[in-house]
Amino acid sequence: MTRFAVWALRATNVELDIGGTRTAMSAGDGGWFSVDVDAPPGTDYSFVLDGGMPLPDPRSACQAHGVHGPSRVVDHSAYSWTDAGWTPPSWESAVVYELHVGTVSPAGTFDGAIERLDHLVSLGVTHVEVMPVAQFSGEHGWGYDGVHLWAVHHAYGGPHGFKDFVDACHARGLAVLLDVVYNHLGPAGNYLSQFGPYFTAKYHTPWGDAVNYDDDDSAEVRVFVIANAQMWLRDYHVDGLRLDAVHAIHDDSPMHVLEELGSRVEALSQELARELVLVAESDLNDPRVIRDRASGGFGMTAQWSDDLHHALHSVLAGERAGYYEDFGTVAQIAAALSEGFVYAGQHSAHRGRPHGQPLSGLPAYRLVGYLQNHDQIGNRARGDRSSQLMSDGLLRVGAALVLLGPSVPMLFQGEEWGAATPFQYFTAHEDPELAEAVRRGRQGEFDAFGWRPEDVPDPQARETFECSRLDWTEIARPPHASLLDWHRALIALRHAEPDLRSPSWPKVSFDATARWLVLERGHWQVCANLSSSLQRLPGSGEIVLASAPKISVDGSAVLLAPESVAVLHSG
Repeated sequence: MTRFAVWALRATNVELDIGGTRTAMSAGDGGWFSVDVDAPPGTDYSFVLDGGMPLPDPRSACQAHGVHGPSRVVDHSAYSWTDAGWTPPSWESAVVYELHVGTVSPAGTFDGAIERLDHLVSLGVTHVEVMPVAQFSGEHGWGYDGVHLWAVHHAYGGPHGFKDFVDACHARGLAVLLDVVYNHLGPAGNYLSQFGPYFTAKYHTPWGDAVNYDDDDSAEVRVFVIANAQMWLRDYHVDGLRLDAVHAIHDDSPMHVLEELGSRVEALSQELARELVLVAESDLNDPRVIRDRASGGFGMTAQWSDDLHHALHSVLAGERAGYYEDFGTVAQIAAALSEGFVYAGQHSAHRGRPHGQPLSGLPAYRLVGYLQNHDQIGNRARGDRSSQLMSDGLLRVGAALVLLGPSVPMLFQGEEWGAATPFQYFTAHEDPELAEAVRRGRQGEFDAFGWRPEDVPDPQARETFECSRLDWTEIARPPHASLLDWHRALIALRHAEPDLRSPSWPKVSFDATARWLVLERGHWQVCANLSSSLQRLPGSGEIVLASAPKISVDGSAVLLAPESVAVLHSG
């Protein structure tokens, strides 16, 4: 017998529908309805509220017929895992690789992604961060408009396929982080409001009503989200979660939902006897997100560091429009590398107010640093990468500062070889009105950057998706092969040298006018010339890595070619 249960606070009568046969469900406490029937794994079912149309289960584990179709029974205990005794690499020594299942391989499936894992091992990656896989509308998309948070996107391979992927990662020593979205749900196939008060008009968000974490009858909504997080970690053996845009999670409860989530995940970590990681995306520059709960924080393991990205990108790519207007100096790169947040209470011209607070001694591994990620590429008009915006020399400089810098470094798929393929914003919504609304909305997003509407590819066009697939033949050709070797060497050095994984924030010296900086980590120096001129920088020791010829050390100075970087070891 299989127990079917659903929270349907807004319904008086609920029926279970299996193949057109309806069975009345018993009402329990707090708006819950349940029934036990003979329904083996693979059975498709729906819920009928007060005689209405059949609806998918809010906690559906599989949506084989898309977001509007019936749900499917899944027995998580039936999967044969091979990762007994698995211990993930420590977060403090992590090197993260963000990938999108639909474009990382020609197949666009979990099986296709598995075929690329050996490349990640040879690169030196320790953690694979997977963009959202919760069921969303259409065959392909970024996944941030998911509507079935408990179901794995069927086009990728469904629940079994994702378990195969996680198991394959663990077999190769790779931990898995899953990107989850708890600040909103997508518009197509979102039936939650028919079941209960999952949303509230108490707060305004870019997506409409906010997820109800603190309004009337919010307790079950909090349980829904926290149990979902636990499900990924327990039933799919995922090693951590990346929480999308937590600044858009509104909660005025005595215990913020993120704090409660952190507490529950910590308990699960102890139960499973393995480290579980929570990484937040936040643009608040608020250390409370990553401060320990005992110190009044939410207890997230780490958060993405947009300040480091913006500081590097604005200088290396020379862009100052949009939110880049707050950046553009070498001093800000130095601040991001030595202090974490560039804006820690300073006035932000882009926001028109002071922004952020100091990290106040939090260790460097609490931030994730990157030169690229899916947002910073895909939210450009044409999805162009740093390899299209920077010289080869500056790409290597940026890679060295991220991969040998204090934060946990992260790469986006294909970054390691300077992939020529873009990563554009793509959708496959079946509703014509929604598709047109997405097109218009996309074109209107870029006014602040000066990009014209005609420069924005149609997100619904098949070619927008297809052109975003990685071309793996590039890695054997120049200049890609050489850039890949550079990334491998930097990552290998980080793994080999404890000073380059130190939790302490380093000393950074710089000359804003001459455009150079020197990052010091123990016995190591990363000397970077960001200018177009040959320069003499303070530095001493043996050159271990150099991004260009004509780099030499003379006493207490290093002679650097234009747009180049050298890694020195002394003592």
